[in-house]
Amino acid sequence: MSSHIEDYALIGDCEAAALVARNGSLDWLCWPRFDSDACFAALLGSDDHGHWLIAPRDDGASVTRRYRPDTLILETRFECSEGAVTLVDFMPMRGTHSSVVRLVVGERGRVSMGTKLVLRFGYGAIIPWVTRPDDGTLRAVAGPDMVVLRTPVHLVGENMTTVGKFTVVAGQTVPFVLTYVPSHLSPPPPLDPRSALEATEDFWTAWSKKCRPPGHCSDAVMRSLITLKALTYWPTGGIVAAPTTSLPECLGGVRNWDYRFCWLRDATLTLIALLDAGFYEEAQSWRDWLLRAVAGSPDQVQIMYGIAGERRLTEMELPWLPGHQGSAPVRVGNAAHGQLQLDTFGEVMDAFHQARCKGLVASESGWALQQAFLSHLERIWTEPDDGIWETRGGRQHFTYSKVMAWVAFDRAIKSAEQFGLEAPIARWRELAAAIHADVCRRGFDQELGSFVQSYGSKHLDASLLLLPLVGFLPPDDPRVRGTLQAIERRLLVDGFVLRYDTAASDDGLPPGEGAFLACSFWLVDAYMAQDRWQDARRMFNRLLDLRNDVGLLSEEYDPRTGRLVGNFPQAFTHLALVNSAFNLTQLEAPEEHRAQPAAEGVAASAAAGG
Repeated sequence: MSSHIEDYALIGDCEAAALVARNGSLDWLCWPRFDSDACFAALLGSDDHGHWLIAPRDDGASVTRRYRPDTLILETRFECSEGAVTLVDFMPMRGTHSSVVRLVVGERGRVSMGTKLVLRFGYGAIIPWVTRPDDGTLRAVAGPDMVVLRTPVHLVGENMTTVGKFTVVAGQTVPFVLTYVPSHLSPPPPLDPRSALEATEDFWTAWSKKCRPPGHCSDAVMRSLITLKALTYWPTGGIVAAPTTSLPECLGGVRNWDYRFCWLRDATLTLIALLDAGFYEEAQSWRDWLLRAVAGSPDQVQIMYGIAGERRLTEMELPWLPGHQGSAPVRVGNAAHGQLQLDTFGEVMDAFHQARCKGLVASESGWALQQAFLSHLERIWTEPDDGIWETRGGRQHFTYSKVMAWVAFDRAIKSAEQFGLEAPIARWRELAAAIHADVCRRGFDQELGSFVQSYGSKHLDASLLLLPLVGFLPPDDPRVRGTLQAIERRLLVDGFVLRYDTAASDDGLPPGEGAFLACSFWLVDAYMAQDRWQDARRMFNRLLDLRNDVGLLSEEYDPRTGRLVGNFPQAFTHLALVNSAFNLTQLEAPEEHRAQPAAEGVAASAAAGG
């Protein structure tokens, strides 16, 4: 098992995902869906909780790896005294079954290899019954689940594991194909590994060719977009925040959450990133997922949903898993799904407005739903909520939440005016003005010269960087400048941005976490909005340097240890990277500027949500 989050690379088939460590060990696999029980959970425990290692028997082998260009096919090259081999890992775009294919390709010499497969179900808790039928397969069954392994390598059972030794010579390829099957069904016909590799490469390269990359850091943007595609559940269009659960925000701490769900707060950033990059089909699918998810009574809207729009995401702890580097508890499900977060109303309305502006066709019933959405918000915007960061210390009047309530009405006004939609525009204008005045009066601290995290608080919050970016105030407003300066003084740690000061904030959890990478990208956008272009480019390049060797980023970064922390890879981080890259490109190509004037004469920036 690898000890560092940044040692992992992602493979997937747009329904399930796996993480492969630098040493050739597959340590995390949730299938047949992102949110299913993991068959491999070594990432959150020990090797005995499920992993699959394929590597040279020479422990001194040097390792390099890469993704094949514009694909999610991982190549790990081992160089040792005997020769060299490449381990090719991928998940074919499935028909009816999900598979992991691992090909050991001899490059030079004659290399002794070994494989160790520890099959576990139920997040590493359940040891399956393993059999070897006459058809040459290995089958492992536990309750509703079965996996089938096909390989020419001779395998034997050893202490509840499956092991094998083999030799690869130059020009030879040794395949392993592991397929998930519901246990009441017969195994599917054998998968041809070479054909599957060719088809998988064709899929990803054809998809990548649709990309309209920015001029700035297009390679990093392409890798981020491929990652976002991999985190998309293609049957519904939902995009999970990450394919993992309980990777710690602070090593050894308790801030460990399940991120294998779809958050409404990602809505606008996702749409803008996909549309700017030219992926209209994916944007349409995400918009449609969003519309289905929030359908129903507006007072029952949630901040997150399952990948098919499921509402019940009950949180529980798994005591048999010690967690990544002892970071317990390990949780599945997420109790935050029952929180009230007013900012989600703004995100949803902004997403629908951006979709209209970009030409995504909407239905009349969708506008009726949005009007009902706003009628509910009209009744509750004055209430305290749990905030964008899903704190567990009780509800407050979070400043950013109120700002996004304003955004909801502001975008509704824009949509009604620009697209001739029937609406109570006059009442919405009054509400938007009332919310705007309330935030400026109660959310701004004259002594600090800054907006604050919540009404009456002295704490800062990185979400305040978004005030000019969503068009609430102009970037050159003294209150916006003062807020940026205050955040630079108090929330920057070694040049990266904390969400808020967990040591000073009563968020209901022990203090301590890394710098939140999406917030650092927001600082890039805030710098651009204030014409601090050199600072923006410098910060952006520092953030790019945090990517691991295959271009992936997690939720957070710990400057003290130089480690990535939090769930991985994180969609919100990669979305922020993509949008900042496009914003930097727009600075270099003003004709592509996306700014729209906000309601009541408030200027919007070119950044996300404007």
